[in-house]
Parts: sequence; structure tokens; C-alpha cells
Amino acid sequence: MGSPVSDGDAGVVAVPQRPVDALLAHLEEVVGQEIDEPLLLRSLTHRSFAYENGGVPNNERLEFLGDSVLGLVVTDTLYRSHPDLPEGQLAKLRAAVVNMRALADVARTFDLGQYVMLGKGEEATGGRDKASILADSMEALIGTVYLSTDIDLAAQFIHHHFDAILEEAATLGAGLDWKTSLQQVAAAVGQGAPEYRVAEQGPDHEKEFHARVVLGEEVLGEGHGRSKKEAEQKAAQEAWQSLESRRADAAETAETLAADGFRPA
Repeated sequence: MGSPVSDGDAGVVAVPQRPVDALLAHLEEVVGQEIDEPLLLRSLTHRSFAYENGGVPNNERLEFLGDSVLGLVVTDTLYRSHPDLPEGQLAKLRAAVVNMRALADVARTFDLGQYVMLGKGEEATGGRDKASILADSMEALIGTVYLSTDIDLAAQFIHHHFDAILEEAATLGAGLDWKTSLQQVAAAVGQGAPEYRVAEQGPDHEKEFHARVVLGEEVLGEGHGRSKKEAEQKAAQEAWQSLESRRADAAETAETLAADGFRPA
């Protein structure tokens, strides 16, 4: 079992719902150095738990620190890896990595949600798999690694977990922002601005969104997601791919006709 949290502030937090031994071992294996266990417990203390236990220290300060460390490491990596990319494209690449969904996905790879200390309300509404809680906890964990070691080992930890996302982002191209990319290609083919129609269903803690993107009177793409933004991005991706396929077909037809000697009137 983990020991109580006590990193200099008033208050003591009880041990988490799940022993942190395995998580501690994972962190120390990745960075090759001892991690401050009381600080780790602080990083796992959600504000809902802190509130229900007399206002004990929570992980928000560590989250603030971890967010900055993550941003610095990712920005430095992108700057060095893509010397020819303009600032705007670098910003899109960074946003594809430093965002709630990416952080939550990384947290799920080593079951971080099972270690987080939650209040009864969050526990009852599926807080252990909420993207916002997982993302915040992941940032707090990065802050803990940084304070326990140094910036180089914090970067090592970040690269261990985020390099796959960085590599994927570099290949996404239009996928860095499907809505913007769709708007650009729609304008290029004279289709006007896309219209998004979104419906939602389910209770507040388990909302599902369904988005359709319409150009003219035609539904070109549909998408589902746990947020409106996610659903719209998926719909925009499907619509973009449809328009790009049509553009490619039209170009191929034009080349074939030209090769056959056809000239438009």
C-alpha cells in the first residue's frame, strides 16, 4: 500500500483505492530513478476526494506544472524534428499531442484511472474513465516525475509514452484539423461552407453525440463521439475523404479524356 500524502502542506490523504506499487514500479522502470511516493500519491488525489476529506491537498498544482513540462518537451521535439515547418503547422502538431483526448488515451495504456483517488460522486458516475480526469491526472503524474528527477528524465518519460502519438501526428496532414481541411477543400470545389447538425443522447455523465456534415443538401459525412467536437471531427474526416476521392476521380477522368484527344468546348 502507498503511504499517506505529505509533501509539506497541511493535511494527510489516506492510501488510494488501489495500491500504487505497480504504478511506482512502472515509473521507476521508465526513468531509471526513484520516484517520490508521497508526491505520487498527491498527483493521484482528485479535487473531489480532497473536498470530501476535509480539503486535503489535491493534484491541481502538479497538473499545472506537468502541463508546462509536457508542452515544453513536445514543442522542443517538434521544433528540432521539423526544421522546415512554419509556426502554424508546428502549433497544429503540438495540439494533436497536447490535448485531453491524447492524454487520456496515454493514461489508459497503463490503467492510470484505477489509481486515482476520487470522491463518491465521481466514483459513482464513472470518473475513473473520464477523459478530463485522466488527462489532468496524467499531467500531474508528469509533474511528479519532473520534481522527483529532472527535466531530462521527465522528457524520457514523456517520449516513452507520447512518441507514438507524435509520429502519428506527423503523418496526419489534413487530419490535424479535419473541420478546417474540409472547409478548405469545399471552398476549392465551390461547395460553400459545411453545415454541422449534431444530436445528443444519454445521461450527462455518458453523453453520446452524433454529427452529420452537410454540403448543399447532401450529407457527406457522419461521426459519433463522447463530445460534440469529437463527433464533428469524425464527420468532417469522412466528408473530406469523400470530396478528395471525387476530386481524384475527376482529375483521372480529365487526364484520360485529354490522352484520347478530347478537348472541352
